Amino acid sequence: MPQDAFANRRDVLGQRVASTPRLLERPIVRGEGAFLWDDRGKRYLDFISGHDGAITGHSHPRVVSAIREQAGRLLHRPPVLAAHPVLERLEAGLGERLPDSLQHLVFAGSGADAVADALQLARWATGRYNVIVLQRAVRGEASSAARVAVQGPTLRRPGQPPVLGLYVAPYAYCYRCPKAEAAPERYGYAHCCGWPLEEVRFLLKSESPPEETAAILVEPVLAQAGYVVPPASFLSGLKEICREHGILLVFDEVHSGFGRSGRFFALEHTGVVPDILVMGHGLASGLSLAGIAVSPALREWLPPYEGVGDPLAWAAAEATIQVLEEERLLQNAAIIGRELLERLKSLQARYPALGEVRGQGLMVGVEFVVPGGRTPDKDRTRDVQRACLEAGLLLSRCGVDGNVLRWAPPLVIGRTELEEALAIFEHSLAGVISS
Repeated sequence: MPQDAFANRRDVLGQRVASTPRLLERPIVRGEGAFLWDDRGKRYLDFISGHDGAITGHSHPRVVSAIREQAGRLLHRPPVLAAHPVLERLEAGLGERLPDSLQHLVFAGSGADAVADALQLARWATGRYNVIVLQRAVRGEASSAARVAVQGPTLRRPGQPPVLGLYVAPYAYCYRCPKAEAAPERYGYAHCCGWPLEEVRFLLKSESPPEETAAILVEPVLAQAGYVVPPASFLSGLKEICREHGILLVFDEVHSGFGRSGRFFALEHTGVVPDILVMGHGLASGLSLAGIAVSPALREWLPPYEGVGDPLAWAAAEATIQVLEEERLLQNAAIIGRELLERLKSLQARYPALGEVRGQGLMVGVEFVVPGGRTPDKDRTRDVQRACLEAGLLLSRCGVDGNVLRWAPPLVIGRTELEEALAIFEHSLAGVISS
């Protein structure tokens, strides 16, 4: 993409594009497995995965074949009251992998739409309006309900007001928790100080009374902050608070679902089952399809027609679930993810600029700081990202301060690709630090 076109795209779409790797200046024309190629034939290891969507890799043969076969049968979704065999099989396949208490499904066109649907359903079911979201979480901008962009003002357009009825509580982000930072020898992910839950309770007493609060929306793994995995007591504590006050607990697994955590859903690591589960991104290997699953008590509040999407996306989703199972991609995510985490932590021991390495499965975040403290180092993060890009490794940069690099390769990645990515990262890191 020419520079003037890139600049125009940035002006139109806003600040988020400004931080996008400059790969956007060259069109991407092909993808296969964990790799992408631009129009000049340069190959990139894709550790972004279409923002966690391409879980089966780019153009997986089984997914492509399912789409082609369905395209030859029926492109558009059938009339509202007509059944469709692919949709019925997809619902059955998802049902086998969902918790027993979350067997009622409705689909949506995107993760943002699914979050909006989940919050609207919670409001209808409870007769309440307010929603509490967890700080440093972010959702899409498709609607006011989905504009849960509490990561900061950078994601709000100038003059855009805060969302009415939206209240913010802190996530259990131990590396940035004021209590844990002040006493790291006492508190951390293994021993939560309890401050985030105290803040939720205080919010319910001071600003959003329980009788006016419909839902608490939380990611089991906080994606846009760089894959923060909270202490186990945090999510169970939120569940208890919701139970006490008749508030619905909503898990947003748009990023963490469909094997990325090493299990089908990240909630399986927690022992906590929400009232509403939001899923997306990976459901159809990146095609536009998302959904929500709800408990039996909420079934009557679901829309009457559950067939949102189209037959191509349904077919892709059905094939995606089959590939995850038959190619043992959940197990691969757990094994390769564990190795990735260990290797990055070994680099952390040698480079003080790596303040924290964290993650679960193939969701790993590396947080850059000024050595000797925890001050975010946005500039060095950007420089390492660019050096990796030039060497053929795609990593996304995120976090409130732009100081976290996310590692999210497709679940089909093997050790050969992992070794190549780590070699590029270490070489880039050493080069930036020595310059």
